[in-house]
Amino acid sequence: MGLEHEAKDAARTAESSTVFEIFARAGFAAVGVIHLLVGVLAIALACGAHADSSPSGALKAVAGTPVGSVLLWILALVLWVLAVWEGFDGLLGRGTSESKAARRVSDWARGLGYLVLGVVAASIALGSRPNADRSAVDISRGLLAVPGGVFVLGAVGIGIAVAGAVFAVIGVRRGFRKKMTLPPGLAGRAIEALGLIGYAAKGLALLVVGILVLVAAVRVDPQAAGGVDAAMSALMALPFGPLLTALVGAGFVLYGAFCLLRTRYAKL
Repeated sequence: MGLEHEAKDAARTAESSTVFEIFARAGFAAVGVIHLLVGVLAIALACGAHADSSPSGALKAVAGTPVGSVLLWILALVLWVLAVWEGFDGLLGRGTSESKAARRVSDWARGLGYLVLGVVAASIALGSRPNADRSAVDISRGLLAVPGGVFVLGAVGIGIAVAGAVFAVIGVRRGFRKKMTLPPGLAGRAIEALGLIGYAAKGLALLVVGILVLVAAVRVDPQAAGGVDAAMSALMALPFGPLLTALVGAGFVLYGAFCLLRTRYAKL
């Protein structure tokens, strides 16, 4: 208990730092920029261009700019700070006692996501060119090669699909309002609309990714797995695929805009 109290005291002290808060808010801006680029790349894919419409693809697009390396390191830094902030939030377990455990899991899951995204940004700044779809295939192949791995891969697929569904539900129910201080009137309603559409679009993309991973487990075929870019390609293969992909891309753009506004209105 003594160590836990000390850790919580350290977390409270850190979160009281104005500089720490500024960097954490900048992390939301980084998330927004990445999702804006993912959305633009998805729309380009829908229009017939060859585009990697994944977060790593968006970061590789940043790397192609004249100051790409500097921008990537800035993105990595603020994403890592935001990850630490979410970790501290989870440790402090704010909220009602009934929701405290779920709140901690949610905070830590978001923190892990920001941490990984920051690592990807840093690796690209160092010259790496990761391919999310290839990584998903490699991980799936590795799991399928071990005893019981097919069940683990299936569970991962179900988990990602459920996460996508939860993301969409949060958008529809506007659950994000709990972590924001929205302005009154039309501005607040506009931000809510951005959040609703953006969350739904990202939830759909995650749902498709989860289904792809689950299909890979059922077929025992690692090639069926994939990331966000593969999910967009799967949407493209459906009837009215380009239109669906463009709509999801537009949703990602709106989610990116929502995250940029969250820089100002997030409760930290």
